[in-house]
Amino acid sequence: MKEGQRKLPFLLPPQVLAATVRPLREERYGEPDNTVKNERVTMQDQHGQQHRSFEFTGNGWEYFKIWIVNLLLSILTLGIYSAWAKVRRLQYFYRNTRIDGGSFDYHGQPKAILKGRLIAFGLLFGYNTALEFNPILGLVIGLVLAVVMPWLLMRSLQFKLYNSSYRGLRFGFAGDTRGAYRAFLLFPMLAGMTIYLLAPLAHQRIKQYQFENSRFGSSKFSFGASAKGFYLIYLSSVAVMAGSLLLVVALARMLGSGVAGAAGIATGMAAAGPLLILIMVIAVLVVGSLFSAYMQNLVWGSTGLGPHQFFSELSARRLMWVRVTNFLGVVLTLGLFTPFAAIRIARLKLESMGMAVSGDLSGFVADQQQQATAAGEEAAEMFDVDISF
Repeated sequence: MKEGQRKLPFLLPPQVLAATVRPLREERYGEPDNTVKNERVTMQDQHGQQHRSFEFTGNGWEYFKIWIVNLLLSILTLGIYSAWAKVRRLQYFYRNTRIDGGSFDYHGQPKAILKGRLIAFGLLFGYNTALEFNPILGLVIGLVLAVVMPWLLMRSLQFKLYNSSYRGLRFGFAGDTRGAYRAFLLFPMLAGMTIYLLAPLAHQRIKQYQFENSRFGSSKFSFGASAKGFYLIYLSSVAVMAGSLLLVVALARMLGSGVAGAAGIATGMAAAGPLLILIMVIAVLVVGSLFSAYMQNLVWGSTGLGPHQFFSELSARRLMWVRVTNFLGVVLTLGLFTPFAAIRIARLKLESMGMAVSGDLSGFVADQQQQATAAGEEAAEMFDVDISF
């Protein structure tokens, strides 16, 4: 071990470490942990890997012009233009996301998106209408929708990835229907049947299905996060929320100490309603930020592409700050700050990520481009509907 390096705490797996210990160190000291830097330097020395970070060059005022036009035209056309608005929005964010000097692009066709939205609207309208006039028929249609949903989600992933590219080379999704039903129906059902005790496992299987069936050119993505990391994040979030609830009940009990039992707690809550609500809002904000940041770090820190490995070091503290200031900005401007909020959150999340590149990333992309065949162009006819979940 080189000088300046420390042993990793608790001997946690790298994926769990990325999701918990490293971000916590950054929260406490306000800067990335030196252990992470040392590990990267060692990795580069031993394996010839180089650190490449994502860049986001989007600008709030630029996106505001796109956003306001999209909003007005969507209102004037009763929502029909929303499909074209989605394409313009995604193209702006994709084209302003860069790594190693190359940018991404989005190629989805508005008509395909509109077609998918009309299908989704028709299904939901039929379900609601049947439920109103004949509850039994409505329940039957609801079950049919639940059975069809995994296939629709699979098609949506195919559409999204096929219409995404980096340096002109498209991504792809090769997941099959059987895997979709396992990930999107079987495991969520098991989670519900176990009072959500298996929810972290279901979440892990969904991410595993999404990433392991994704590809860039002819190279497949890999996903190494185990269910243990997901359980750690879920249990930590539940523990913080449970502690907040206990604090609220304890404060309510103190304030209503003159009345016994549940009536005393109710009296205390009525006496200090705004304070207790504020405590719960803060708790939800903290838990939401911790969960989102650590989940991004776990998922992307466990993802590889060929010989390359992604990493993510999103700070929960910074994410919470951006969310709070975004919320205040949107409220105080009556919604006009929305595009600026979207730019801020995208920049924070994307610029917290990067790749540990083995060799030359440009050479890797060129290799993939040479291996691409005309079959990819023919696939466009297959993925002509975006259900867009």
